[in-house]
Amino acid sequence: MAPKAPGTFGTIAALPFWWFLLQGMPTLPYLGILIAGFALGVVICELTSRDLGVHDHGGIVWDEWIGVWITLLWLPHSGDLLTDMAWLLYGFVLFRFFDILKPWPIKWLDAKVHGGFGIMIDDVIAGLFGWLVLQASLLVIG
Repeated sequence: MAPKAPGTFGTIAALPFWWFLLQGMPTLPYLGILIAGFALGVVICELTSRDLGVHDHGGIVWDEWIGVWITLLWLPHSGDLLTDMAWLLYGFVLFRFFDILKPWPIKWLDAKVHGGFGIMIDDVIAGLFGWLVLQASLLVIG
């Protein structure tokens, strides 16, 4: 319920959960959590937006959680806290960049797809864009 930048604050709130619960988790359980989280999010976001009478109210941030967790899939875990935090910050910035900028098809989906699925899908695509850039960066940097 941050009065300014609720999506950014919602994304920040997702990071400690990722750090302690998902970081270094094997891929299949991680993907299972993402899929279950997406499905749950569709329902939660639908009900919440209906109750509030506002599509994608700023207080709805579960979509940011799933989106940033997508970006952070396969984030390197070196054991060096400073390096790991730098990659985490980079992933966070990438996700927020795509979530705020909303390049095609994110902006189109945000405008055309409504309900809980609409609230979730634009952040999922922003998360995928962030993931692609992060993984490409890892390949380049090595």
